[in-house]
Amino acid sequence: MPTTQTALSACCAPLVTESISAEDAVTLAAKFKALADPTRVRLLSMVAAHDGNEACVCDLTEPVGLSQPTVSHHLKILVDAGLLSRTKRGVWLTTPSFQDRSKSWPQR
Repeated sequence: MPTTQTALSACCAPLVTESISAEDAVTLAAKFKALADPTRVRLLSMVAAHDGNEACVCDLTEPVGLSQPTVSHHLKILVDAGLLSRTKRGVWLTTPSFQDRSKSWPQR
């Protein structure tokens, strides 16, 4: 009787054919690091849920219970990681479309 390891390797093709490059690993790690904070995950979700995938910082402070400077700091980290973009209409933030966001993630 084959072992589980043998049975799996015989019936399942590998999901990837090569490992991630060092450069792509750095890029992806920065995105994961930005999302390692629950407040940032909530902020990203709130911006994505706003009409047009955009929100003003003033709309985000109360729901997370943090001051404007603290929320701005968290948003800057998300912008620097490429998860949000900022437009110069005051302090509005937008999330790129899913297709645009997925282009910045390493593809294999």
